[in-house]
Amino acid sequence: MMTEDGRAMEIDEVTATGSEEISTETLRQYYQRLFPFSPYFAWLNHTTSPSTLFTHREFSFTINDGIYLRYQSFKTLDELQREVQRLAPSKIDIGAVFTAQPRNAKSLQPGAFKPVSKELVFDVDLTDYDDIRTCCQGGNICKLCWRFMVVAMHVVDRALREDFGFQNLLWVYSGRRGVHCWVSDKRARELDDAGRKAVAGYLSLIRGGAEQARKVALSQRQALHPHIKRSLDIIEEYFEDILLVDQEILLTRDRWLKVLAAIPDEDIRKTLDTKWSKHPDRPSVEKWSELVDVIDKHASKPRAKLWLGLFERSMMLQLAYPRLDENVSVHANHLLKSPFCVHPKTGRICTPIANDAFDSFDPLAVPMLNQLLSELNSASSDATSLAPYVATFDSFAKSLQAAAAQDSESSQKISLEF
Repeated sequence: MMTEDGRAMEIDEVTATGSEEISTETLRQYYQRLFPFSPYFAWLNHTTSPSTLFTHREFSFTINDGIYLRYQSFKTLDELQREVQRLAPSKIDIGAVFTAQPRNAKSLQPGAFKPVSKELVFDVDLTDYDDIRTCCQGGNICKLCWRFMVVAMHVVDRALREDFGFQNLLWVYSGRRGVHCWVSDKRARELDDAGRKAVAGYLSLIRGGAEQARKVALSQRQALHPHIKRSLDIIEEYFEDILLVDQEILLTRDRWLKVLAAIPDEDIRKTLDTKWSKHPDRPSVEKWSELVDVIDKHASKPRAKLWLGLFERSMMLQLAYPRLDENVSVHANHLLKSPFCVHPKTGRICTPIANDAFDSFDPLAVPMLNQLLSELNSASSDATSLAPYVATFDSFAKSLQAAAAQDSESSQKISLEF
């Protein structure tokens, strides 16, 4: 497919052929032969024997094109596996760990059934970049706009590790147009809603809807926060390639007017609009350079307005900083799609993304259900194209079990000392 700029690209459209062969029967084959139940249990339970982290966990199943089964829970991995293979759900959502088994929720006294823990989760979706993307819109994605997700993963991952000290982060492709992050550290899992809201608020920088031209406002009266500075360092590595070359955000007048609208100085806006209109086909790289030069000249004048000195950095953040869905993060009982689901629109598997593979991960190469079933006809499950993603997941789950074992051993030593 060609973009309006004449660029050739591969687009993953919502009508992808991979979704055409999704049925209860094909899903059942997937759950029977390919779904990684053992590492899945290890990821949620953290130990080898079932604990309340698993038995009191809510699972939600979507079956038969829309029937929604909430508050499902299981005593053992075998019980979960049998039920999933029986129902062959088109979607599995994961909820919180509660004070009691969720399947008994209706029999409990009011107030006795409460969430006590859940992974701290984050959701970034490319539809929230539709005011910037020029290659795709809506549910469609390509390798060009996917790079916004690359930046998002780098920025959020670094902040969670360096600013909050979290270590156990699992990134998962949503199967269509975004990414999810599951933070499994005990401190993260036990955050109350106020704590989750605080972390999500710390990471959220873009403010205002589509009608607001300036969505980031930095202060020149104080030094940049270390998180903002680090985020800018990351964004600067990608900004020209993504925004100016891939997306060509200043190529046409309708595009550059969106950027110029964020400049609160009518003279500057008119100067650049007039100049660019005379030679509209010049590349965005050249126009951005001119924009920065004009802003810098005005900023160097006596009594220049404070915003001028920060405009370039503010705009880089506005255009490339992660756009988180805060509602997903702030409530412990919020459901989120499980890893290794089959996305009903694309047929792609919701696969983990290795921490060292943010830049190399290709969503268009993620296996589809019909592809995997075809591979099974000529190979063992270990040899399918899903195997590398299962290996990534298994390695992460084992690291959680090792950390839990170490914590248990440390606790025992402390108790013996007393």
